[in-house]
Amino acid sequence: MSDARALTILHLAANRWWTGSADPVIRLVGGLAERGHRVLLGIIRGDRFEEKAREAGLVPLDGLDLRARGWPGPVLRDLVRLRALIDAEQVDLVHAHHSHDHWLAKLATAAQGRRVPVVRTFHNRRSVSASRPARWLYGRTPVVFAVSRGIEERCRAVGIPADRIVWTPGIADTVRFAPEADGTLIRDEFGLGDAPVVVTVSRLAANRGHEALLSGFQQVLTRMPEARLLLVGKGEMRERLERLVVERSLRDAVIFTGYRDRDLPAVLAAADCFALMGAGSDESCRAALEAMAAARPVVARRVGALPETVVDGETGVLLVDDTATTVASALTRVLGDREAARRMGRAGRQRAEDVFSVAHAVDTVERAYRAVA
Repeated sequence: MSDARALTILHLAANRWWTGSADPVIRLVGGLAERGHRVLLGIIRGDRFEEKAREAGLVPLDGLDLRARGWPGPVLRDLVRLRALIDAEQVDLVHAHHSHDHWLAKLATAAQGRRVPVVRTFHNRRSVSASRPARWLYGRTPVVFAVSRGIEERCRAVGIPADRIVWTPGIADTVRFAPEADGTLIRDEFGLGDAPVVVTVSRLAANRGHEALLSGFQQVLTRMPEARLLLVGKGEMRERLERLVVERSLRDAVIFTGYRDRDLPAVLAAADCFALMGAGSDESCRAALEAMAAARPVVARRVGALPETVVDGETGVLLVDDTATTVASALTRVLGDREAARRMGRAGRQRAEDVFSVAHAVDTVERAYRAVA
């Protein structure tokens, strides 16, 4: 690039949980820092997001609240703090990740004596508002990043010019999730032996597609009774799903593993197939990207970024619908030919390295930064 000077970039994410924007923000901030940029990170302190950021070697800013409540006190204090911070640190650009921090950033930079651009990442479609105030804000945002083509389409629909929208693929952690990981301990823990195993990683919540997956897997068992399904995650729907498993006589074949974090690479290594039936609060669908990085074939619904993530027939299978027959057919196709499944897994790993690496994401974002900073 012609302008190679390091930038001072302030990332704001009004989030405290280890979900949604958290992991993509940490990956992007870390990647930008490795390129030599000076990156400041503002998040809601006191929970898993902060813990994970510190584990990654990032130190979140002190003095910011960022919670979207408590008007006028905490919000006004954040505005004062942000204005002082942007001035004192000579911030070149602010990158917001949620609506609350987007508004804060815009109001804070409006008072600066110099132009400080504010850009925005939309992590899910519902965060793209069609309200009049939001349209005003988007009109004063020179670049927005969309983590899926569906979000990109939604941005155009609310009036954001196409030349201001940048598709930013999700980020796969290709270091932590590697093809050579060993799943033996997980297979031993759950008594899986040599059984064909399907793994899904998703919050046990409404609209995540667990019911459709269970229906399809029930049909798989009529052809492959030795198959096993691991439901990885926690959430408010667990008791309901456990009852459903009992009602359908699936207790011997479906295993609730609970929330797994430190040993998640090993859990994926124990899988012959990964399935994802719903997008969460981050539509880049990180769980599928991690499975691809781990060289596992992915069976997925066409939701969120999954249609542009999974290459049908090459890195996995994209479902045409979520009927039990369709789901069962896709799972059986993958589980029934382990050599073909391994080829899909290797192709998925290559795609994770080529399209969904940290370096690729940083390249995309950095070009946009240079254009507006």
